[in-house]
Amino acid sequence: MSVKHEMTLVMGSLLRGEKDDVTRTMYDVTATARHTICFASTQAACIPLFMNNKDVAAEAVTGSGKTLAFVIPALEILLKREEKLKKMQLALQISEVMERFLQGFPQFTLERQVLLIGGSNPIEDVEKIKSQGANIIIATPGRLQDMFRRKADGLDLATAVKSLDVLVLDEADRLLDMGFEVSLNNILGFLPKQRRTGLFSATQTQELEKLVRAGLRNPVRITVKEKGVAASSVQKTPSKLSNYYTLHDFTEPLITGRQQGFSKFRSLLTGICRADEKFNTLVAFLKQHKHEKQLVFFSTCACVEYFGKALERLIQNVSIHCIHGKMKQKRNKIFAEFRALKSGILVCTDVMARGIDIPEVHWVLQYDPPSSASSFVHRCGRTARIGNQGSALVFLLPMEESYINFLSINQKCPLQPSPPVNDVLDVLPNLKAMALADRAIFEKGMRAFVSYVQAYAKHECSLIFRIKDLDFAALARGFALLRLPKMPELRGKSLPEFQQETLDTDSIRFKDKNREKQRQKQLAEQKEKGPLPRKNFIKNKAWSKQKMKKDRKKKKASKRKLEDSDVDDEDLNELLNDTRLLKKLKKGKISKEVFDQHMSSADPHKCSDAD
Repeated sequence: MSVKHEMTLVMGSLLRGEKDDVTRTMYDVTATARHTICFASTQAACIPLFMNNKDVAAEAVTGSGKTLAFVIPALEILLKREEKLKKMQLALQISEVMERFLQGFPQFTLERQVLLIGGSNPIEDVEKIKSQGANIIIATPGRLQDMFRRKADGLDLATAVKSLDVLVLDEADRLLDMGFEVSLNNILGFLPKQRRTGLFSATQTQELEKLVRAGLRNPVRITVKEKGVAASSVQKTPSKLSNYYTLHDFTEPLITGRQQGFSKFRSLLTGICRADEKFNTLVAFLKQHKHEKQLVFFSTCACVEYFGKALERLIQNVSIHCIHGKMKQKRNKIFAEFRALKSGILVCTDVMARGIDIPEVHWVLQYDPPSSASSFVHRCGRTARIGNQGSALVFLLPMEESYINFLSINQKCPLQPSPPVNDVLDVLPNLKAMALADRAIFEKGMRAFVSYVQAYAKHECSLIFRIKDLDFAALARGFALLRLPKMPELRGKSLPEFQQETLDTDSIRFKDKNREKQRQKQLAEQKEKGPLPRKNFIKNKAWSKQKMKKDRKKKKASKRKLEDSDVDDEDLNELLNDTRLLKKLKKGKISKEVFDQHMSSADPHKCSDAD
């Protein structure tokens, strides 16, 4: 039986009355085999429960197509109701999927679907809901919580949601990781108890279990496995994504993936290389796959800014986009542009690691390992989606090799050996020349280096990613720095392996004439004022040492508090006995005379005789 026929049977048995319209619209939206091949299992498991008034807590591998598992029943419920329906979930792309479905139902205008996300004007959102109402609300927790507080602006959302029928929490584990637990609890407090709730996630955590207990009523727990994967398997990556690593030195003669038949399937490669070879290897790899769609993950926003600008100059005739968390309005525009491309490079941070569906991504490159192990799986999940094959490559330094075994145990993500990249050229002199020609590049490089070191010190896997093991000289060469920045982590370190440029870096000019003019003006003003008076600065310590010092201070303070306490054990026992006596009086177990007698007694332990 074909997958499409199987879906028809599932939908035909569920969507009574409106099945022709809904099924036809579903086929229009998922017209290609790429969108239909993996939806049957997730939808067939979740939709019947939703339609039978059951709460659902679903766990399905990333990229398995969870979105339609709640969009279709929500639409069916909307068709059966005359009053408004409210629905809340994370992820901008959910709005796009819902819009495409609503186009098949003229009775629901697109204006009555409201998207509430950060970066938009909240006053405009309030006016839109007040003037047009809403059948569906798709929102981030922070903005939705803000809407509940807009009663002074004339929006009584708390009253409106009393008719809520369906609540969906998509990527629920990520919502908790991002610190939205308080917001979610506040939102749940406004919602009616009699509702259908769906919680969708790629992983189940202890925090998620707490949310399930707080927000769902006797939920049905669903774990969806991909076809061909054993029921006992706990693998978290898509089955079409093979995991590979290589221990080859990148200085050896290299063989291309295509020569080894890698074009026939996609794999996850892990390259072990030195810090000053990583960027050269990345550029070589991107050039060899310039006709494919690729995501490149960096650890910090500053690294995205620096290396993204470098890649734009070094790789010609390829569309390169950059996205990170500090971008606001233009982030959505860049994302939409990249999604529409058939080939190109997106340089990004973990802001693109989860809940994002980009069609036909061929490669996911992890230039820096993610700060948390779970993010590794979600990064890889941007490819090999919906039953397709996909590839990913993560760059590791020599002392990070144990990360391979850690992923296999912690994330159930085993890796296998694979060939390295070939034709690696040294492009770092070109990057240095760019910094010498434009102060903007020079400053970006310095900020990127500092942010990378600070992010490394905060890594969750601190036993593997130890800042004391970093080769700062090789790292600085890999960033093509002209000189080392002044930072606590480098204080007192001698790095003879790093050759600083002899020129005065203050002489490097901005290519942007306006920025250079402003800089020269500031230098002239500073020269007129003379040298600034010397201040007694407190020397900053490295972030890792600051954290250890804070922890020690907290422990000492708590210990001192106990030592300085005026309450000894005898006084504490007397207080407890008085409390017990007062409870007995309130319950009528003793008379007031007996209570007064023992309270005035010098021996507090006599109260035991009154029983």
